[in-house]
Formats: sequence, structure tokens, C-alpha cells
Amino acid sequence: MSNTWFQFKQFTIHQDRCGMKVSTDACIQGAWVPILPQVRQVLDIGAGTGLLSLMLAQRNSDVYIDAIELDEAAAAQAKENVASSPWAERINVVQGDVRKYPFPTTYDMIICNPPFFDDSLQSADSSRNNARHNVALSKEDIIALAGGLLRDEGYLAIMLPVAEHVKLERMLSQNNWRIFQSLHVLPKAGQQANRIISLACRHTHHDTSSTTGALQIKDEDGRYRPEFIQLLHPFYLFL
Repeated sequence: MSNTWFQFKQFTIHQDRCGMKVSTDACIQGAWVPILPQVRQVLDIGAGTGLLSLMLAQRNSDVYIDAIELDEAAAAQAKENVASSPWAERINVVQGDVRKYPFPTTYDMIICNPPFFDDSLQSADSSRNNARHNVALSKEDIIALAGGLLRDEGYLAIMLPVAEHVKLERMLSQNNWRIFQSLHVLPKAGQQANRIISLACRHTHHDTSSTTGALQIKDEDGRYRPEFIQLLHPFYLFL
């Protein structure tokens, strides 16, 4: 059974009412995604516990974040997590369907840890299904939303399993988007990447070259790698 809370150095995530709990992958995404100099307004799609919004707010004191979550219980818990954090005045959590919500502004960056699997066995827990399966928000939805909600120089930061990321790349290309930076996440030495975090944009405002990096979480003995420790040190309580 997952813990009902997760303590970080500067904030606490309560998660007993959320379909998806704090995960190492999501923490890597929140710690790694570059916040480029022009970024002031961020949209967090599928905010869940509010983890990504809180990590971005901790990293950069100039960003203001709208976080939207479809599930009512998860949105309520995200609001509580944000309210008890040092950055409550810079994070606005709303409950609603991102495909229908009347956003009052456009954004410099959209961050999303979306439904992972298009075709796999679902559980009896509808909130977990919405968080983990492509039942409420598809990749096509995300690309269309980003096209309408991002400013000209804005970019999408998204994490997916490798097989799903291949599909995303194809969809992005078909819609005249491109990936300009990505990180392949490897769980352990000797294993292949199981997640890819990418930055994608519609235009050529960013460097036309594409950079790809890799992050290995653990070594052969199951110990955290130095690069993982360095990345998560500002957040994890015991690093």
C-alpha cells in the first residue's frame, strides 16, 4: 500500500485521495524540465497531487502556475497541498476538464505527465484509470490543447513510456511540431530506458538542433547514481 503522504525538503504531498501517487519518474520530470528564461506563466495539465507545480515553483520564484485536474478528489487534495506550501500565492489549482475549461491566458510552458497506456488492462478504480490510461485525455488532445494555449515561443514538457513516446513523436511530426530536447530515464545499470521526457515546440524559435540526454537512477548494486542524487538533492529529504 502506498504511503498517504510524501515528505519533501520544502513541502509535503498528501496523496490518499489521488489515483496516482508520487513516483520517482514524476520527481525526475519536475526536477529536470528546463525552465527557459522567458517562462513566467505555466500550465500543469493533469495536476494530480500538485507535485509538478510545487517542484517548478520551488525551482523558480518568477513562475506562476495554473494547475488543472479532472478528478474532484485529487483536485481538492492538490489545493490543500499547495495551500500548505511556501508558494501558495503562485499556484492556482482548478478542477475541470482541460478540453473545456475557459483559460483566461496563454502560457510559456505546459507541463504534463499524461495517461500512460492506450491499450492495456484497466483496474476497477476509475480515478487510477483516468490518471494512468488514455480514457480522459489522449495524446491528440494534448497536442491540440498545447497548440491553442501556448504562446509563440512556448513549449510542451511531457513524459511518457518509451513505446508511447514513439507514437507521440509521430503525432508531433504530423502536426508540424518538433522535439528539441529530451531525457531518457533508465531505472538501473544494464536496463533500457523506460521513460522519455521531452520538450516540444511548434516553431523554430528554439535551437534547431535536438539534444538527447540520459539519466540512470541506480547502479548495479541498487544505489542511487551521483547524477540522480544531484538532480533530486533539492527535493528529497534524505539525499
